[in-house]
Amino acid sequence: MKIEGLRSPYELVGGIVYFGRLVDKVRLAAAGKLPPEYAENLGIGFDGRCATFLNISYDALKEHVLHAAEGDEASDEAIFTWATEHGRKPTDFDVELWNSFMTKRCWRDAGLPVLRRRLKELGAPLDGSILTMFDYIDLDEGHPPRKFPAITDDVI
Repeated sequence: MKIEGLRSPYELVGGIVYFGRLVDKVRLAAAGKLPPEYAENLGIGFDGRCATFLNISYDALKEHVLHAAEGDEASDEAIFTWATEHGRKPTDFDVELWNSFMTKRCWRDAGLPVLRRRLKELGAPLDGSILTMFDYIDLDEGHPPRKFPAITDDVI
């Protein structure tokens, strides 16, 4: 389902995936524009993982997003900076691990049954074209699919 103003989980803020989407969800929920099936999961799932990764409570982050002043303080980057100042600033290695884990979630891991169930509910083929939860989200919401370079001799 396409939701205006809700970005792909692949989009980076502060160098990490998903954070921008979390901020979008907070803002959309406050404006009454987030569908109920999304609103009931606020602060848990990937939202909760992202807050935990930054060592900040979801509620504190939500409160800051909703009360950030207009302009520069309300930008995604400013909110990310605030989160790292009130939680933790991940190292480059932490960011690499986070991004790698999140972009591959449900691919050959314990989340695969959830992905398969969601694909069946959506009526999408189980042909291996959707390998991760991020891919599923993009498909479900009409975001363009991600293209990764093929492994060829010139890539190696």
